[in-house]
Amino acid sequence: MNLSDQGRRLTSDAGILKLMDDLGRAMSGEGRKYMLGGGNPAIIPEVAAVWREQMQHLLADTERFDRALGQYDTPQGRPGFLKAVAGMLRETYGWPITERNIAVTNGSQTAFYMLFLLLAGKTDATSNAARRRVLFPLMPEYIGYRDQALAPADFIAALPAIERIDSHTHKYHIDFDAIEQIDDLAAVCVSRPTNPTGNVLTHDELDRLSAFAQAREIPLIIDNAYGTPFPDIIFVDAEPIWNENTILSMSLSKIGLPSLRTGILVASEEIVSAISGANAIVGLANGTVGQAITERLFESGEILRISREIVQPFYKSRLDRATEAMHRSFGERFPWSAHISEGSLFLWIWFVDLPESTMELYERLKARDVIVVPGGYFSFGLPDAWKHADQCIRVNYALTPDDVEVGLDIIAEEVEAMWGKRADHLS
Repeated sequence: MNLSDQGRRLTSDAGILKLMDDLGRAMSGEGRKYMLGGGNPAIIPEVAAVWREQMQHLLADTERFDRALGQYDTPQGRPGFLKAVAGMLRETYGWPITERNIAVTNGSQTAFYMLFLLLAGKTDATSNAARRRVLFPLMPEYIGYRDQALAPADFIAALPAIERIDSHTHKYHIDFDAIEQIDDLAAVCVSRPTNPTGNVLTHDELDRLSAFAQAREIPLIIDNAYGTPFPDIIFVDAEPIWNENTILSMSLSKIGLPSLRTGILVASEEIVSAISGANAIVGLANGTVGQAITERLFESGEILRISREIVQPFYKSRLDRATEAMHRSFGERFPWSAHISEGSLFLWIWFVDLPESTMELYERLKARDVIVVPGGYFSFGLPDAWKHADQCIRVNYALTPDDVEVGLDIIAEEVEAMWGKRADHLS
C-alpha cells in the first residue's frame, strides 16, 4: 500500500500495537503464561456480581433493553447517563456542571486521540506559524499517547526530577523550571495516578499546572482512568480537580468493564460540543451498553461505594503482596529501585545501570512466558533518547498473585543473568 504519513504512523511498530499483539498471542497460545504486561484489570468477584445484577435488571426491562441495543444515542452520549454522571460529580464535589459538561467516547483512548487532533498542530494551514504542541510535563507517561499525534512534532515532554527515597525506592517530580521554558503549546496532559509509575501528582502540583495552563490560555488535560472518585485505585489522600480550563478524562474500564469501551470527559461546553462533533464524524454515536448498565449506579452514588469499599482495598492488598514478593525475589542480587506506588495497577521497576536495554530483557522474559512492558515505550516527545527509561519495566500486579510472584522470580533470574553476562564479558 502507498500509505500517507499518518497511515505509516498508525501501522508502524507502535508500542501499544506490539503490547496488545503480544498479549493476544500469549493468551491464545498453549502453556502457562505470566501476564504481567498490559493494563487489564482483575475480575473482582463482588464487582462482577454487580455487573451481572445490573445486566439482569436491563434484560428484565424490555423497553429499556430494546432501546439500549436497538437505537443510536446522541453523539454526546446517552442523555440519562450524562445527567447521572453530572449529578454525581456536582453533589460529591460541588462542581458547577450539568450534562452539557459531560461527553462519552468509545473508550478514553479514543477521547485522547480526538483531543490531540482537535488541539495540536498548525492552526492556520496558510501560515508558517509553529505547530502548537501538547506538553507532557512528567515523563514517563502512558504508552497509549505515544503514537496518537498527527506528527511527532505535536508532542513535547519534560524529564522528571528523580528523588531517591531509599536504596530500593524512588519518586518522580515535575521540573517546573524546565517546563516554564517551553512555548507554542496547545495543551498540558498528565495521567493521575500516572501510568506507568503509579505516581499521584499532589494538589500543589496540579494547582501549579492549572495556573501554568491558564496563563497560556490552554487546557489542562488530566487522565483519571485509575483515579478518584472511580475506580479509586489510589492509595494516598487525593481529590480530583476541575474548572472550566480542565478536561478530566475518566473511564469504566478499570472498575471492571474494559470491553465495553466507555470513556467519560468532564469539560467546558465548548470542548464537549467539539468532542460530540468528532464522535458523529468518526463513529456516528457511542456504544450504549456500558452507559445503560451503570446509569443507575451513578444516579444512586453506588459507583462510589463500590470503588471505595471493594475496588480500592482489593488492589491495595494485591499491591502489598506484589511489593513483598518483589523485595523477596530481587533482594540485593543486583541494583534496582521501584517507584513508590501511590495508585494504578503497576510496579515501575528501575534496574539501575542495567548492562543491556530492557528490550533485551523483554525478549528474554517472553521466551520464558513472562510478559512485561519495556520502559522505553513510555518515553516520547523528548529531543534525545532517555537512557533511564530503557532501564525500567512496567509490571501489572493486578492479576493472580501466585502468577505475579512466579513472574517476579523469573524477572530476577533473567536480570541476574544479564549482570552475569556482563561480568563474563569483562573477565
